[in-house]
Amino acid sequence: MEQVAKMGLTRQKRKLGPVVALVVVLSLSGGIRAQSGAADAERLYNRTEYRDALAVLKKMPQKGAAAWELEGRCQYMLGEFKPAIDAFDKSARAEPENSNHYLWLGRAWGRRAETSVFFLAVKYAGHARQNFEKAVELDPGNMEAVNDLFSYYLSAPGFLGGGIDRATELSKVIERHDPVEYHWALAQIAMERKQYDLAEGQFKKAVELAPRQVNRLVDLAKFLAGQGRIGESDAAFEQAAKINPTDKKLLYARAETYVKCRRNLGTARQLLETYLQAPLTPDDPSREEALKLLQRASGASD
Repeated sequence: MEQVAKMGLTRQKRKLGPVVALVVVLSLSGGIRAQSGAADAERLYNRTEYRDALAVLKKMPQKGAAAWELEGRCQYMLGEFKPAIDAFDKSARAEPENSNHYLWLGRAWGRRAETSVFFLAVKYAGHARQNFEKAVELDPGNMEAVNDLFSYYLSAPGFLGGGIDRATELSKVIERHDPVEYHWALAQIAMERKQYDLAEGQFKKAVELAPRQVNRLVDLAKFLAGQGRIGESDAAFEQAAKINPTDKKLLYARAETYVKCRRNLGTARQLLETYLQAPLTPDDPSREEALKLLQRASGASD
């Protein structure tokens, strides 16, 4: 009887063997497809093809934290902040120790606050601050999170948890990780206090420490233009152009400065046309922003 039972069990194993193997193969296949889909979506996102990236992500049968964050970034870039928050919340729940998930949650809540009526904006701004603070708490070396929290403290009123004193305290964290960025932060604080001579000195100190960083010269040029010192601003832009004349942030910032000052509009249009032909990334001003600026440049006169 025992022998018969063993024979029956052996036959059952033989029957289950192919089934188990099929399940394993299908599981591996699904995992490979998911990885491939996520990689395809990331490539599309990096080319600013957010809707196409989102379509790929929507077809994925299962998503991990990285895929949820990517979906949130796509929604964010499309201006869909509520679904972006939902996606970032899922990524944070899946990986609660990942600083970047809270950084993006903070950004999405911040943008939702900016586009809401006052009583909701107050609530949403609080969520933005809390998530920025969580991101910095988890990783003080996450400089994007530190800079976003710094900007929040500097721009938000005290009743929303902001304030110059908090921004000044946080600037010490920036100093430990990036001395050049620290001088940019001090310049922002000085401007908030309307100490423009001090701000200029800090911008110039950042240029002195990083003379080959185009964005430092761009910061200085924009500041000088805002002070009405057009010749000095143009000289700073020219110095940046000698380092890298095709730098996308330089092209956009120079055109934007010209349009705001209502001068060199022909040059501004050329700069924007060059910018729009460049391969843009999510870190660059969007194509839509550039087109709006080009429209302003075309509709104005020198």
